[in-house]
Amino acid sequence: MKKTYINGLGCISAQKTFDTIFLEEAELNEDDIILPLKAPVYKDFIPPVAIRRMAKGVKNGIVASTLALRVAHLETVDAIITGTGMGCIEDSEKFLKAILDNDEQFLTPTSFIQSTHNTVGGQIALGLQCKAYNLTYVNGSVSFESALFDAKMKIEEGEASSILVGGIDETSDYTMSLFKLAGFIKEENQGPYSVLEATTNGVVFGEGATFFALENEAKENTIAEILDLEILNKLDVSEVEDKIISFLALNNFELKDVDAVVLGYNGDVDSDSYYKNLSNTTFVNTPQVYYKHLSGEYDTASAFGLWVGSKIIQTQNIPDIVKLNALDKPAYKTILLYNQRNGNDHSFTLISSC
Repeated sequence: MKKTYINGLGCISAQKTFDTIFLEEAELNEDDIILPLKAPVYKDFIPPVAIRRMAKGVKNGIVASTLALRVAHLETVDAIITGTGMGCIEDSEKFLKAILDNDEQFLTPTSFIQSTHNTVGGQIALGLQCKAYNLTYVNGSVSFESALFDAKMKIEEGEASSILVGGIDETSDYTMSLFKLAGFIKEENQGPYSVLEATTNGVVFGEGATFFALENEAKENTIAEILDLEILNKLDVSEVEDKIISFLALNNFELKDVDAVVLGYNGDVDSDSYYKNLSNTTFVNTPQVYYKHLSGEYDTASAFGLWVGSKIIQTQNIPDIVKLNALDKPAYKTILLYNQRNGNDHSFTLISSC
């Protein structure tokens, strides 16, 4: 079977993750419950005439995918696979509001056409004139992992030699107000909102787009290799360690072989109990990394986590702003990423240097 290599990265997030090396300009925001996006200059990537008709998620997806392709020195790919939890929710809101405001009459179709979950993948394909395999996964907080799993299988089976895979989600005013009412987001005016010292339920929300250019060959610009990926629906806190041990064993690794672990702490006191158990026992002697204090929580935030893990391997450095403990290793060859949300949708991703 062919191996899967990450040869290009592109990330648009609440941090300046473009035109930088690795989080050297990152800023910790513990005052807002919805983190604002650090937007690039869109007209540098998208014709100005087209920009005004695009929602945030579409613009960010196009920019992030373009950056990934540039790093990988690719002009086109054999497949485009995306993951998203909420899709283009901003345009969905616009269309629903227009239905109410216009009494279901005289509706323009633009917002409806651009509100579908596969809009980002479609727009990227149009820009590249890529008529190949194009699929979007909408599987909650494993949407990105589902897309990555599909991409890895296609490369392993020889059905594609290069694939663009990414995770995209955006925020919108009305949906965020509903999330606040439902308790998904932290209550306002109760900051500072520290992810590690949280004592309440709810999260600080965010948005972003992260893309990876995957190929079946290692090149000079190769960043990391994706060794394996596993998705599980539900686990108890006590079951996670055994699952990690068996997952590593399938790839001929033991716990001591993991040079760093990237955990999806999000500030929800119940959800984070899964990570704290691992931090205090399983990986107590392993360098630990977290990232959602920088990106915010959203369905495809784990794509940002993979970006962090890949950058650690590429730069052989863990920035202080993402360190969970003070441990270091002389080299970072094998990194395990673990993410879940409220005890559901557990994902294990294993990457390594080449």
